[in-house]
Amino acid sequence: MNLTIAQTYLPQDDPDAALAFYRDALGFEVRNDVGYNGMRWITVGPANQPDTSIVLHPPAADPGITDEERRVISEMMAKGTYAAINLATEDLDGLFEKLQADSNIEVVQEPTDQPYGIRDCAFRDPAGNMVRIQQA
Repeated sequence: MNLTIAQTYLPQDDPDAALAFYRDALGFEVRNDVGYNGMRWITVGPANQPDTSIVLHPPAADPGITDEERRVISEMMAKGTYAAINLATEDLDGLFEKLQADSNIEVVQEPTDQPYGIRDCAFRDPAGNMVRIQQA
């Protein structure tokens, strides 16, 4: 059996800010941008990995979510504890410098050699999601 990762989902509460981060800052290509009832789902991914995508979705679009759950999701997103993604790059320091130079991007951690064997850094995307990037 050969499984691959097709899509992962990250919440976004500002589609234009999400595009500025994932498309413009990280360089992902936009694969789909769908609006429905005032909400937008944006699919992005690395150009060299056409079968792997990140779907940036409105966090409260699921009709099964209660108002209390929407409140909790909003609070967790604001604190940066709701969702996260780990990425990898061949040039961690170069990418860090590029992202750090953008005053709209929140740096959480500078490139660091971790005791568990990787070198990584961390940012928050515009919705508060933790984005960790490690040296490939």
